[in-house]
Amino acid sequence: MHKHTYYISGMTCDGCRTQIENKLNEIPGINVHISLEEGKAEIESEDHLELAQLQEKINEIGSSYQIHEQAHSHHTNPPKQVDDSPSGQYICPMFCEGHDKTYSQKGRCPVCNMFLQPIEQVLHTSTHQHQHQHQHQHQHQPKSPENNTSNAGKYYCPMHCEGDKVYDKAGTCPVCGMNLEKIPETNLKVTFSCPMHPEIQQDKPGVCPICGMDLVPNQQTEAEDDAYQDWKKKLIISTIFTLPVFILSMGDMLPGKPISQLIPAHINGWIQLILTLPVIFYTGWTFFQRGWTSFRTWNLNMFSLIALGTAAAFIFSIVALLFPQVLPTEMLEHNAHPHLYFESVVVIITLVILGQLMEAKAHSKTNSAIKALVKLTPAEAIWLHEGNEQRIAVTDIHKGYMLRVRPGDKVPIDGIITEGSSSVDESMITGESIPVEKNKGDNVIGGTINGNQSFVMQATHIGSETLLSQIIQLVNDASRSQAPIQKLTDRISRIFVPIVILIAIATFIIWILSGVEDSLAYAITNALAILIVACPCALGLATPMSVMVSIGKGAKNGILVKKAEALEQLRKIDYLILDKTGTITEGKPEVTTYEGADNIDDADILQIAASINKQSSHPLAEAMVNKAAENSISLSTIEDFLNITGKGVAARIGDRHAYLGNEALLQDNHISIPTSIKDKVNQLQASGSSVSYLAIDQQYAGFIAVKDKIKVNAKEIISHVQSLGIQVVMLTGDNELTAQAVANETGINSFKAKLLPQDKLNEITRLQNEGKIVAMTGDGINDAPALTQADVGIAMGSGTDVAIQSSDITLLKGELTGVSKAIDLSRMMMRNIKENLLFAFLYNVIGIPIAAGLLYPAFGILMSPMIAAAAMSLSSVSVILNSLRLNLKKL
Repeated sequence: MHKHTYYISGMTCDGCRTQIENKLNEIPGINVHISLEEGKAEIESEDHLELAQLQEKINEIGSSYQIHEQAHSHHTNPPKQVDDSPSGQYICPMFCEGHDKTYSQKGRCPVCNMFLQPIEQVLHTSTHQHQHQHQHQHQHQPKSPENNTSNAGKYYCPMHCEGDKVYDKAGTCPVCGMNLEKIPETNLKVTFSCPMHPEIQQDKPGVCPICGMDLVPNQQTEAEDDAYQDWKKKLIISTIFTLPVFILSMGDMLPGKPISQLIPAHINGWIQLILTLPVIFYTGWTFFQRGWTSFRTWNLNMFSLIALGTAAAFIFSIVALLFPQVLPTEMLEHNAHPHLYFESVVVIITLVILGQLMEAKAHSKTNSAIKALVKLTPAEAIWLHEGNEQRIAVTDIHKGYMLRVRPGDKVPIDGIITEGSSSVDESMITGESIPVEKNKGDNVIGGTINGNQSFVMQATHIGSETLLSQIIQLVNDASRSQAPIQKLTDRISRIFVPIVILIAIATFIIWILSGVEDSLAYAITNALAILIVACPCALGLATPMSVMVSIGKGAKNGILVKKAEALEQLRKIDYLILDKTGTITEGKPEVTTYEGADNIDDADILQIAASINKQSSHPLAEAMVNKAAENSISLSTIEDFLNITGKGVAARIGDRHAYLGNEALLQDNHISIPTSIKDKVNQLQASGSSVSYLAIDQQYAGFIAVKDKIKVNAKEIISHVQSLGIQVVMLTGDNELTAQAVANETGINSFKAKLLPQDKLNEITRLQNEGKIVAMTGDGINDAPALTQADVGIAMGSGTDVAIQSSDITLLKGELTGVSKAIDLSRMMMRNIKENLLFAFLYNVIGIPIAAGLLYPAFGILMSPMIAAAAMSLSSVSVILNSLRLNLKKL
């Protein structure tokens, strides 16, 4: 045998070391032992091994690990730089030994082998924060993987167990066993093709060499989520094998025992075994891996209980099938054959797979918001180069490039206007529907939409420097910084599993010492019976069933729930953050009042204003036209229409010349406004209205006020939410005056105005750092980062696709009434889940003393197959019926 010493870089925990060691040991004829502390691999082999062969094998796990022949300083695993703790206390960031176990020196956790961290970085410093730390672990997690081009498409652990480590393939985290999640693409992938000849494709704009047509941009489509597809395939396979096992096992409960009439008992058992193997060793194998990881790190969860119970049932069934004579006679059925628990194994695994599939479906939508934001990025631009206009890809733009933006086009990149003027729809940034007037020297933002004028701009920010790229990064960072909430079943399992194990051990010892004949057989079978009974069939059904019924009930009431975790959190929120436009208000300006001068009829004011604006797409203009149509007012023909940027419009109606716009427009044309009218207009503006003045033939004629109206019942709903002890705060990109007016009208005590997307996100993060649970309700692209960062993101169904994709819950009707209904639904669902878990465990907890043999001394009763089958059936039926009971409740 040859001995070789190599050095491996990239290992961060014992999970890495084990994974690499197992992978290298797959090579025939070698024996590998790896030391994590030294980063050293000791390899014994019959023949000399090429370094490239070893590296190729390691690459099957991930490219972040490298093997070397010499221990250079940059190759070995140097001690991790851990910050000094001000208090001198360090703790495991995974809380393997609980929240109270601390150390006075730096080092590694003796359970999971991760580096201990300063307690100040891991735990909240105040008592109230400590109560909520399981909801806000994301604030103190190790650094999550950077979202750069090289990492896009790779996978990471959502718990960040190994910091910024990424994997090349989907799978489970070697530390905590959770599904790895995919890092999304944040750059627009575009190809250009000919509409007449699709086979002509390239990565830049150009013309078709066959017909000469301009190539058009096409966004590349992404494949469906790998994890979801994998669970879907496993559920189908598992169901195919589970159904016949269930029928073979439980069919004799029907009158006449039809299964026994057709198939002898011993053959029946062998058929069940064969059909169970694919479920155990393929579709459900990952649960045993997770269970093993949870026991190895003593981080017990639902998979600990599933792995323990199903493994015990499987082992017992194999022993009973092969060696029935070793079992006590009390364990035998009337046909002298023992009952087999293969059906319990496959049913439990299949139900848990169903729950995992539902979870994967929710996670597959996590990156949808980022994909929707990426699609807002323009694909091409018009470059003014050497006196010519040239189409180029946005990715080819450099700082200083002069670009032409045509009417209706998206602004290709962040820059400054050098020639021309226009109105630009910046609702994706501010959330406000009214376009912003832009003139020479003003900044424009990539992805916003130009109005009806052309202008020339100079590129000032490109690539990741643009505001849209920063919003994408904010959404991405927020979505990946949040660790999943610890599930109720995991918290129960953490207590329940050790108790069950102790009872099983105690049962084994007591039966060994009992002195009865065949005491060893009784000890083993009764200990196994406890482990079998302890894993309820309905455990995998308890949460998914309540979730499915709640989601269905929510949908009937206009509440689309994408994440069950969001409903769990919603009942506990401390703050409800509301966007203004489109959330509290309708998001669409309406004419609220119009008034003519002494000698002009009010209706004439609306008729003239609407006639002037009938060809404009400006929201204020559309409001006036819609109001005229609502009042059945016919519009006049106009001539000599003139758009006066930043001030208003002018036109000729018959032989009269009219101006419609702000006060500056009238002042420029030396038209005075009566003082009494100014006072009235100031009051309207203070209430949030936008006012346009009308002048005819150089004389003031009247005014028309447009306002984004408060939604029906908004004030009542906000008052109801406040009565639940929830603080309501409004965050808006609109001006201070309008925000104050809306707050006064709706009874909101706290608000902030003129906020950018990152300002809203920072405000939510600040509240979370104070230990608060925050829900955010919004409808715009500018709300996406905040919706993602919030513990619960609620989007208005009438809002943008990006906001909807960023949220956990969507209110299909776009009404605030849905918020209070969603809170009620949250409380109903969680109460129902707790009831389901009670039913799931109740029969099994009752069965544990029987399985332990508590009734044997007095009545000679052990855990019979009928009792076990009845317990599992009753628990499942109870869970299903209790979940369906949700449909009877009113929201």
